[in-house]
Amino acid sequence: MGLDDKLGNSADDLKGKAKEATGKATDDEQLEAEGKGDQAKSDVKQAGEKVKDAFKH
Repeated sequence: MGLDDKLGNSADDLKGKAKEATGKATDDEQLEAEGKGDQAKSDVKQAGEKVKDAFKH
């Protein structure tokens, strides 16, 4: 996995966590759900990068 990809995925994950926390704090279920969705997307991207790395070696 390239460093840029790792940083981008980590940034997406942090944004998702921030959205989720803000949604919980403000009782905004939609924002909370968006945050969870962003985190899930980040997890899928990270898994895809790990698969690519496995085939490179």
